[in-house]
Amino acid sequence: MEFTQQETDVIVSKIKKYFTDELDLDIGGFEAEFLLAFFSKEIGPYFYNKGLADASQLLLEKTEEIGYLIQELEQPVN
Repeated sequence: MEFTQQETDVIVSKIKKYFTDELDLDIGGFEAEFLLAFFSKEIGPYFYNKGLADASQLLLEKTEEIGYLIQELEQPVN
């Protein structure tokens, strides 16, 4: 996963804040960027794949819904 510099800056800031607020540890931006790179490489694919699975399921549900709507438009034949 790759992020823009602006996205990286925001994420690094959030990582640093989390470490300060929740763990009472002060880490620098360099360490936070390494942590971001680790999570992106090692854990990111799990989140990415889950997002794809969720999108696939939603698409399946909406396609089924559209199928029902189309059936409702059918005209009776004798």
